[in-house]
Amino acid sequence: MEMRPNISTFLVVIFAIIILSKLAEGTTRHYKFDIKLKNVTRLCKTKSILTVNGKFPGPRLVAREGDRVVINVVNHVKNNVSIHWHGVRQLRSGWADGPSYITQCPIQTGESYVYNFTIVGQRGTLLWHAHISWLRVTIYGAIVILPKPRVPYPFEKPYKEVTLLLGEWFNADTEAIISQALQTGGPPNISDAFTINGFPGLLYNCSSSTNTSNPSDTYKLKVEPGKTYLLRVINAALNDELFFSIAGHTLTIVEADANYVKPFDANTIVISPGQTTNLLLRTKSSTPNSTFLIAIRSYNTGLGAFDNTTASAILEYPNTNQALTFLIIPPLPALNNTLFVTNFTTQLRSLASNQYPANIPTTVDRRFFFTVGLGTSPCPNNGTCQGPNGTKFAASVNNVSFALPSTALLQAYFFRRSEKVYTTDFPANPPFVFNYTGAPPNNTFVVNATKVEVLKFNTSVEVVLQDTSIQGIESHPLHLHGFNFFVVGQGSGNYDPMRDPPKFNLKDPVERNTFGVPSGGWVALRFLADNPGVWFMHCHIEVHMSWGLRMAWIVLDGELQNQKLPPPPLDLPKC
Repeated sequence: MEMRPNISTFLVVIFAIIILSKLAEGTTRHYKFDIKLKNVTRLCKTKSILTVNGKFPGPRLVAREGDRVVINVVNHVKNNVSIHWHGVRQLRSGWADGPSYITQCPIQTGESYVYNFTIVGQRGTLLWHAHISWLRVTIYGAIVILPKPRVPYPFEKPYKEVTLLLGEWFNADTEAIISQALQTGGPPNISDAFTINGFPGLLYNCSSSTNTSNPSDTYKLKVEPGKTYLLRVINAALNDELFFSIAGHTLTIVEADANYVKPFDANTIVISPGQTTNLLLRTKSSTPNSTFLIAIRSYNTGLGAFDNTTASAILEYPNTNQALTFLIIPPLPALNNTLFVTNFTTQLRSLASNQYPANIPTTVDRRFFFTVGLGTSPCPNNGTCQGPNGTKFAASVNNVSFALPSTALLQAYFFRRSEKVYTTDFPANPPFVFNYTGAPPNNTFVVNATKVEVLKFNTSVEVVLQDTSIQGIESHPLHLHGFNFFVVGQGSGNYDPMRDPPKFNLKDPVERNTFGVPSGGWVALRFLADNPGVWFMHCHIEVHMSWGLRMAWIVLDGELQNQKLPPPPLDLPKC
C-alpha cells in the first residue's frame, strides 16, 4: 500500500523548521536604562549616587549569542553620560560602542540615545559601564551572554549561576576628586572601601552590623551542599586590580573575558578592572559548622597611596549551627605579589578546539612597539602643581598623552572633518630609546596631543606593550575596544625583539579584551583589524586614563559592502 504523509505531521515539521530558523537568527532584546540619582547608605554614611533604574550595581543585561540588543538610555541627571558595552565586539556598530568623544558625544541632561548592536560569535560574561570621567564608579552592571539554544557549556553544567560584581566605594564625590587632581596635577584621593555586589562586608570598622547572622552591609551567597555553581566574577572597580578568594574552597577557571579557557584550579585569582572571569565553585558535600568568607583586596605595584582594605561576602550553607559557627577568612597573596600574578596569568590558555578555535594571526602585517607608563607635564605659568618636582602627573603611550577632542573622533572620521580634531601620526615606536625598566631618562615630559593610528581593513597587527619606570614600574591593564586579542607572549624587564618572539605561543594563547602590561615587564598582543571604525585603547585604571594613558585606532572600510561602517543613527548625541 502506498504511504502518504500525514498533513498534520507535515505542518508540524514545517512549523518546527520555521521556529528553529528563527532561533538561529536570534531575537531582539529591549532594555531601558534611566540614569537617576539615588540615596545609598554604605559604611554608615548616606550619599546620593548615579544609578541605572535606581539600582546599585545596575541591572543585569541578558542575551544569547546572535541576539540583537536595543537599549534606550535616558539621562535624568545633570552629568553628561555615555554607556560602554565592555568587550562586545560591535561588528560594524561602532556608533554603539559608547566612549565619550571617541565614538559619540555624551548624552546630555534630558536627552536619550538608543544603543543598537548584535552579539556575534560571543558567549560568556562581560560588563557595561559609564564611559565618561569617573562616572563608572557607580554606573555599571553585568552582561550575560548565553550560548545559542541547545548549545551546552564546554564544562560541567552548573546547578546555579551567580554574578559577583566587584567594585569600589568612595564616601566623597568622585567627580570632585578627579577634577581637583587634574587641576593640581597631583594624585587623587583613594577609595574608602571595596564592594562585592555593592556591599563592603563585615571587615570594615564601620559596618551596619558585625553580627555574621545578619550583617546588613554584607552580601550573602547562599549555597546548597554538594552542588556546582558558576560564578560570573566582574571587576568593575575604578582604580584597582584585585585578588579574589573563597575560604576553604577551590575555584576552577573556565572562562576569561567571554572566551572559554582550558580549565585549571586555583585557590585565588587576580582580576583587573574591566576583566571578567567565570569560575566553577563546588560546594562541600555536607553542611559545615563554619562561615566561609569571600574576600577581595588590591594587587598594587605603584609607589603612591592605594586602598589597602579588604571587602568580604559570606558563603552561606543552609542550617548552619550559629552557636558553633566561626569565620574562616581566605589567605590572600601579598599586596605586591607580582610573581603570583605572573604565574596565574600564564596558566590561561584558549580551548583551541574544533568548536572553539583560536584564530591567531600567524603572519603579521603591522608591528608596533608601545611604551606605557606615567610621566609628567609642565605646570602652567603662575600655577602651583602637586606632581613630582612641582610638575603635573601625566600618562602616555609612546610619550603621547592623549587629549580628548571636543567632538567625537568617529564622527570627524566618518564625515571627513578631521582637521583640528586629530592627526594620523601616532608613533609606531617610542620617540627615543632608553632602559625602559631601569634608570629613567632626565626628561620625563610627555606630549599632549590627539593622534591616532590608521590601519587598512583586515590588517594583522602585533602590539608589544612595554612598561616603563619613569615614575616607577607599575601594572597597566590595557583594554582594546572593538576587538579581542591574543596574548602571545609576556615577560619581565625589557622586551628583546630578537630573543622573545621565538618563544611566542601561537598554538593556544588566551583571547581577551583586557590584559595587564606586567609591572616592570612587557606583553605581546595580536589581533585582526576586521572591524571598520574608530576604536579606543586605554589603561582601565581610571586615574591613568584620566592622565592620558590612551590612544585610538582607525580601521578603514574594506572593499565589500559588509566591510564598511554604516552611517550614524539619527539620534546620535550632539556635542
